[in-house]
This record gives sequence, C-alpha cells and structure tokens, in this order.
Amino acid sequence: MARVTIEDCLKNVDNRFTLVHLAAKRVRQVREGSDLLVKSSNNEDVVTVLREIAAGRVIAKQDKNPKKK
Repeated sequence: MARVTIEDCLKNVDNRFTLVHLAAKRVRQVREGSDLLVKSSNNEDVVTVLREIAAGRVIAKQDKNPKKK
C-alpha cells in the first residue's frame, strides 16, 4: 500500500467521527509502547495507525445497547 487514504480506513470503520477517535486512541497506545500491527518504515505514528486501520488490524468496539433519546 503506497498511500493510505481516509476512504481506505472507512471500509473498516462506520464513520469519520469513529475513525478519528479510534486513530487517536491507537496513536496514544503506540506512543506509550504498544507494538505496531503492520510493518512501517520511518512513517509517523498517525500514518502507521491509519495503515493498521485500513488493513483491518484495529477495529472499533460496537455499543450493543446505544442510548435512546
């Protein structure tokens, strides 16, 4: 994968809002010492995390009982 795009990530995540939160949480994990789930050569953490999401290696948990308004 030469480039990672938002569209690549959205194939595995419901919406952009969820994508932003998922990526931010995973970047924090990587910066705290978590192992990378895809091979990365000198990419920034954010790019590497987006590659993980696009590859389907990181997924968001679905709320089984969403709050009703």
